[in-house]
Amino acid sequence: MVFLLALALGMIVVGLAAQRPQIISLAIPLLVYIGLALNNTPENPRWHIRRELNDSQVQVGDQITLTLTLINEGEAVKELWIHDSLPPELHLIEGETTRLLFLPPGGTHTWEYQVKGGRGVYAFTPLQMWAGETFGLFRQVMTTDAQTEVTVMPAYTPIRSLPIRPARTIGFAGPIPSRQSGTGVDFFGVRPYQPGDPLRRINWRATARYMDLPISTEFEQERLADVGIILDMRRQSALALRGRSLLEYMVPAAAAVADRLLQDGHRVGLMLYGQGIDWVTPGYGKIQRERILLTLAKARPTQYFAFENLNYLPTRLFPARSQLIFISPLVSEDEEMIFLLRAHGYTVLLISPDPIAFEQDGIPPHPYLEDAVRLAHLERRLLLSQLEQGGITVINWPVQQELGELIHSVLGHSPPPRLLRGARL
Repeated sequence: MVFLLALALGMIVVGLAAQRPQIISLAIPLLVYIGLALNNTPENPRWHIRRELNDSQVQVGDQITLTLTLINEGEAVKELWIHDSLPPELHLIEGETTRLLFLPPGGTHTWEYQVKGGRGVYAFTPLQMWAGETFGLFRQVMTTDAQTEVTVMPAYTPIRSLPIRPARTIGFAGPIPSRQSGTGVDFFGVRPYQPGDPLRRINWRATARYMDLPISTEFEQERLADVGIILDMRRQSALALRGRSLLEYMVPAAAAVADRLLQDGHRVGLMLYGQGIDWVTPGYGKIQRERILLTLAKARPTQYFAFENLNYLPTRLFPARSQLIFISPLVSEDEEMIFLLRAHGYTVLLISPDPIAFEQDGIPPHPYLEDAVRLAHLERRLLLSQLEQGGITVINWPVQQELGELIHSVLGHSPPPRLLRGARL
């Protein structure tokens, strides 16, 4: 528009200077064109716009449907261009994010589009809008306040069971045998009959062997536990190869473990170690599950030199003698700290995704590859064997295998019942 106006004025000046009316007449169409554009430009454009989501929280793999509604509350707009910028991690599946419209006074326009992306918390920036006239000379650039946020939660396969045996339990009924006699359904041992014992607890088979001494059956109490889940977010643990990251297996594993434990009634907390220390206070139930999933949705590996090893793991955040579940591919320097957790009285379960098998799938064939992989597996088996000898329960997890089946095969067998200490048989 500035160029056309300068051109028209230049023609007029030249025509006057040269006293050539023909040159001045060439400027008239340009001035008429500019005048018509100026006359049709909306003076005070006003509109109301809404951006709505089908759901503010979805899982990985779900489509996110966004609905945009624009209402013209001012005078007619001959040309309205709208563009909705997507966060870089989201990609368009269906529909379009840009529209060119004509809106009469009070007119409404609505359209939808679908996007998809990986886990995370995504904020949509305000929409960009250009309002102008048919000639395209005068445009008003505007932004709206239609800010929207969507959270893509990690998707995971539920785990049907996760038997744990911490050294200390909470005094509420639950699924964990407490190593104490009391109300329960599992056999714990036998002891001499005491006045007040119900007749249904008399062990008639054992009593038949000792006619002068009635014997009562003891059952094991089942209680709840404090469980802390530690997810390794260190950069050296988040292996990435050909667009795949080991972290994208570890995060769903942490979600599945937390979900199973919360369904069993335990008090569960979560720590992301490596991106600083991100901590979810222990809690119960569905609200705690949402807190944990939201924290996992935002989990990203970060390089902090202060947290390259586990020496700064704040063990005091976890209740004494509670159950810790550490999800990490491990590095050799982690062994000492894991043993230290065991020495502090924690019961430690290590779920370790196999980084060697993960990397092997993405490495091109090489004459020495087989020998290198064999040596790496031997070194890893030695590390895991030392942890097991130190009282750590280890689950070596090839990520191609379903975690729930692996946990069931490793932890699915309960220890044999023990006789109650002091029973006289």
